[in-house]
Amino acid sequence: MLERPPAAPAISLRPIALGDAEAVAVLRTASRDLLSRWEPDEDDTSYTLAGVRDAIEAALARTAAGTGRSYVILDRGRPVGGLLLNSIVQGPYIRTCSVGYWVAAAETGRGIATEAVRLAKTVAFEELGLDQVRAETLPDNLASQKVLARNGFRRLGLTPCYSLATGRLRDHVLFEAPNPRSEPRWN
Repeated sequence: MLERPPAAPAISLRPIALGDAEAVAVLRTASRDLLSRWEPDEDDTSYTLAGVRDAIEAALARTAAGTGRSYVILDRGRPVGGLLLNSIVQGPYIRTCSVGYWVAAAETGRGIATEAVRLAKTVAFEELGLDQVRAETLPDNLASQKVLARNGFRRLGLTPCYSLATGRLRDHVLFEAPNPRSEPRWN
């Protein structure tokens, strides 16, 4: 009998809700070794149910304020990660945000992050009308840099001591993807 290859992921984004806390906490706890390599230095609470609930409440407040959007990444309706549109700016000269994402360790290498970032660009450009999406990675996070390259992000350069990650200030590589439909505002 022939075995079928695993089905290709069917990825979608859904706005996060407090009801997602338990599933997200389970994923984050199981993925702690992977996530702790890349995420800002946080205490143990970011891997607990209470900490995840607090993070979701803060995300919902940013959504209400118009400064952020947080999503659960789903594969055929099953949570497999998270995605954030952070620092949304709807200014007179530039409308921009920063994208951040994570995928559960058991789900990496399947194209989930690539598709989730593509969907995030659609939200940013078509729904929010932003001019660009930015992203930041640690210099050695080559997998994330490949996800960004597949989604048309260009490398802007290295910024020193950009954020506290893994317990100390770390340099980050900055990327941006412009909205192909945006007209420059400086002409």
